[in-house]
Order: sequence, then structure tokens, then C-alpha cells
Amino acid sequence: MRIFLVIGAVATLAACGGGRVSGDISAACNSAGRVAASPQLCSCVQQVANQSLSGRDQARAATFFADPERAQDTRQSDNRNDEAFWRRYRAFADLATQVCRPVAS
Repeated sequence: MRIFLVIGAVATLAACGGGRVSGDISAACNSAGRVAASPQLCSCVQQVANQSLSGRDQARAATFFADPERAQDTRQSDNRNDEAFWRRYRAFADLATQVCRPVAS
């Protein structure tokens, strides 16, 4: 199943022609001040988020850029909703790492 997601994500990114995509994730990524962040990388991560996270999940995940402690608290939470969100978030993060790694290089 994961390979189909990766293939779909790569095909979608290729179809976009490298155009920039904006959203909660890309805005947070661009404003986080991390050295490795670039408009191209942040746009790639946003495109993966658009394919794998709901708008609500994207807004929640975007807060992790400014407040990494919030991510840690969510990961360690015993709340069922937090646990379900964390599984979706990790799947997104793993896919974004695979798909966007060439952009970061």
C-alpha cells in the first residue's frame, strides 16, 4: 500500500511541474527559520500533506513547526484522538521524507 502512495505522490508532484503550493504546512515550514527549508521543499511537503492529511490535521501539524514540544506531547499522549492523529501524522511525515528528499538535496 505504501508503495502506491509513494508512486501516486511522485506522479502528482511531477504533474505539477514543480509549481509552488501553499497551505498551513508550507507556511509553517517557510516561517520556521530552519536552514534546510526552502520554498521548493516546503511546497513539496505541502503537496504530500494535501494528499495524506485532512485540512484539520494539516492545521494541527503546522503548529509543530513553531512548537516542537507540542509534537512531543501529542506523541506521548494516552488520548485516543491524539494517538490516531499521531499515526496519520507519522505516515505523512514518512511519505514526505521519501518523496521530498530529492528536493532537499
